[in-house]
Amino acid sequence: MIKNMTEDQITLYIIKALKENKHKEFTTILEELQPYDIAQIYNDLPEKHKARFLLYINIDLLVDLIQELDQPEQLDVLNKLGLEKSNKVLDLMDNDDLASLLDELSPEKIKALLAGMKKEESKIVQNMMNYPPETAGRIMTNRFVWIRHNYTVREAVDKLKTFAEFASSLNYLYVIDENRKLVGVVSYRDLLLAEPNDVIRNIMYERVISVSVTTDQEEVARTTEKYDFLAIPVVNEDHVLMGIVTVDDIIDVVIKEANEDIEKLSASGKSIDFDTKSFVAAARRLPWLILLLFIGLISGSIISRYEATLEKVVALAFFMPMIAGMTGNTGTQSLAVIVRGLVSNDINKKVISRVIVRELGVGVMIGAICGTLISMIAYIWQGNLVLGLVVGSSLLLTLIIGTLAGTIIPLILYRFNIDPAVASGPLITTLNDIFSLITYFGIATMFLNYLI
Repeated sequence: MIKNMTEDQITLYIIKALKENKHKEFTTILEELQPYDIAQIYNDLPEKHKARFLLYINIDLLVDLIQELDQPEQLDVLNKLGLEKSNKVLDLMDNDDLASLLDELSPEKIKALLAGMKKEESKIVQNMMNYPPETAGRIMTNRFVWIRHNYTVREAVDKLKTFAEFASSLNYLYVIDENRKLVGVVSYRDLLLAEPNDVIRNIMYERVISVSVTTDQEEVARTTEKYDFLAIPVVNEDHVLMGIVTVDDIIDVVIKEANEDIEKLSASGKSIDFDTKSFVAAARRLPWLILLLFIGLISGSIISRYEATLEKVVALAFFMPMIAGMTGNTGTQSLAVIVRGLVSNDINKKVISRVIVRELGVGVMIGAICGTLISMIAYIWQGNLVLGLVVGSSLLLTLIIGTLAGTIIPLILYRFNIDPAVASGPLITTLNDIFSLITYFGIATMFLNYLI
């Protein structure tokens, strides 16, 4: 029905079905849509149609819808549903999504929402919320299929069929012993190739890659990427199987962490998107910018210190913005390379030494080429060979310094367990301005008698 329709056309069609009380047509349309598309259409609906939309939609689609919305919209939907229906939705939601929904609410609101849920589901969510934020325990789900190591293949297949709708991932069956400890994993392929009476312990893969409930979510993402898993089991300190983290949650983690790093690299601190109000956006940017403003005053004091040099050789002022700008640019480039590398590589002394030497080589090559080029330009423009050598050698040294600053500062922060992304682009640029001006005017002052 909607194969060749655009999202706007589908939205109009749904509004028409709601207005004319065509429940059957409405349901038929939604059955052909993905949860994300349903959420987008719901957000685009005029407010007056949203209540009827929620009334017509079945409980399973309601769960899919609410899990695709942002927290404010999720709470708005729950309020529109009423107490009884919202409790059913909460019971069916993935535990990790529900924990994220409750995360920033007041204790009173959390208690009120959990009170109407089934005791078993409510307890699971409360236990998840006891784990530290941004750990495997907070993003795992308990909706998976486990089997005992003494099951036969036939018993495993029967259980799989029984719990197929319950599980959020059916790529692997996780094998536990009498104490619920994770002892192995079985794939569908293993089950298909085995005989019905084979015992699971004889066909399972015993070397299971797992993560702890307290493992940082970035490390979980790295492990999943390293082994190309679609899901990874999560265990507690006693190696008891607590849940699994699925690849869709890993993608959410990667996007979230990338956004956080971009915010820090741009020195905006907290999340700012298209919908953020100007006052809020300004308040989030100001602290960093005020700090950089005061650090930037040092640059002004450096220039005033070398005022006599500038008065005698005015041409030096022409190259000053270029020297500072180029140093900041190369430092920011190195910073981006290092921050990205720290996320995707295992870090040790050998790796750190290699990357510092590599970036030093990059700085020397870039500095030599750019320094030679600017020396020729300065000489041709002013007819002064010494000026060309001063500007060229200054650029060579400052580009080496800038590259090393952009490399070493985030590595030092990483060594002290500080997020290296806080060595933001503006901070590196400001510091490199100071380094470049000291170097430039220092060299110029040394050769002042030859420049006049």
